[in-house]
Amino acid sequence: MKKILHRAVAIVPAVLIEALLYLLLFTWLKPWATVISIALGVLSLVLVLYLMTKRDESTYRILWLVLVLTFPLAGALTYLILGNKHSMAPIRKRLEKMPPLPPEEDASGPLFEELKREDRRLAQTLRRVQDQTGLPLRPGRETEYYPLGDDMFPKMLEELEKAEKFIFVEYLIIENGLFWDSLTEVMARKAAQGVDVRVMYDDLGSISTYTKEDAEELRKKGIQCVAFNPLLYVSGTLSCRTHRKMLIIDGKTAFSGGVNLADEYINHITRFGHWKDIGFMVRGEAARSFTRMFAELWNAFTKDPVPEEYLSTPTGEAGPRDGLVLPYYDSPLRPEGTTNELYIDLLAQAEDHAWFYTPYLLPSEALVDALVRAARRGVDVRIITPGIPDKKIVFRMTRSFYPVLLEAGVKIYEYTPGFLHAKAALVDGKVGAVGTVNLDYRSLFLQFENNTVFYKSSLLTALKADYLDTQSKCRERKPDDLGLSFGKWLVDGFLRLVAPLC
Repeated sequence: MKKILHRAVAIVPAVLIEALLYLLLFTWLKPWATVISIALGVLSLVLVLYLMTKRDESTYRILWLVLVLTFPLAGALTYLILGNKHSMAPIRKRLEKMPPLPPEEDASGPLFEELKREDRRLAQTLRRVQDQTGLPLRPGRETEYYPLGDDMFPKMLEELEKAEKFIFVEYLIIENGLFWDSLTEVMARKAAQGVDVRVMYDDLGSISTYTKEDAEELRKKGIQCVAFNPLLYVSGTLSCRTHRKMLIIDGKTAFSGGVNLADEYINHITRFGHWKDIGFMVRGEAARSFTRMFAELWNAFTKDPVPEEYLSTPTGEAGPRDGLVLPYYDSPLRPEGTTNELYIDLLAQAEDHAWFYTPYLLPSEALVDALVRAARRGVDVRIITPGIPDKKIVFRMTRSFYPVLLEAGVKIYEYTPGFLHAKAALVDGKVGAVGTVNLDYRSLFLQFENNTVFYKSSLLTALKADYLDTQSKCRERKPDDLGLSFGKWLVDGFLRLVAPLC
């Protein structure tokens, strides 16, 4: 809700300028009203042509076309402020100014050859992800899946106690409480022992939960702490956030998933009923990819870059193979949404089932089409969403996507005990992904996210069992439940139009 209000506030000045212009047209500028109207029409046409030729997701483009055609001046100004990724220029400049990280060790060739023999089409898909992100396909080693944040919390504490060289933390939300205070106590002790401890949090994501004073207290304990993309001004800060969640220990062990570092994520406090979230731990070569992800953003916002030797830290004795793993991250600075493309591609390859967890269902039009096509050709497509919302407007937007999906045969389930914050995909039981990516425009296109693909991994067996257990606690939504009236249809149409802003 707060983010929606921020965008509304940004649009208000442009609308006021539009209103002022019309007032002037009918008073002082009346003799030139025709000329000014023609000029605004030309401006509107030029911007419309630009939008039509620009490669953007169709729903996003339609939103701006409607706004520009309805309010030429206000629409143009609003687009320049919010809509053309110009606001991301400061982040781009920071990243481009940094010396490039040393080349990543890539031993993925034999792994791709092996995968091509088993599934050539999937090998092409994962090769595309690797080429986009620069992070290689890895052999899977030891993995653990956590069906709740409650389960992951004690394991994180246990692994932190083993840290010898460095601890890296990057999260959207940090909030003082049992969860964060317990982690901090161990990290402060490790810092006193000489372990290099670094914490990055998102300035907007933690705006109401973690203050500059809190960060300063952390520094006094020997822990480096920095806010990602600090809110120094409105333009350039609202959209481009780090939604990533990762804890990396010595480059040998990494935790990720949907769990932020706040007490509701481990059900120590209750908000919106039972909080259903998931996470995982990986060891071995895959953990090293998380170190690299962290270093890229950390180096852009501090004067103390991650030492290069950390990026190639030996991962210890290799354990037995457990499938393949591909950790990667989404960046709003890339022309394509990596996860959006990945999920569309996986849906096109699905033969038996494609199951998703997501707290927010505001997908791109292309992803909606992929879900619909898969369901219509007989694939068992399921989506689990929350039963109790954390943001009522976004929940209503999520439900606005139900009719077209249910009509095509997609099954939708709402988690009745509370709020579901998990993010995952599982296709045919052999390939899946767990990470921070919601099926909404913001996650798919506008934020830094991290996701991890697993192929023929034991983690997928645990994910499937958890999904079925969660589904047993859900209410299935049916087309007859929707009770669509003209009023609801009108509201849904508007919500679908503005969904990319949320």
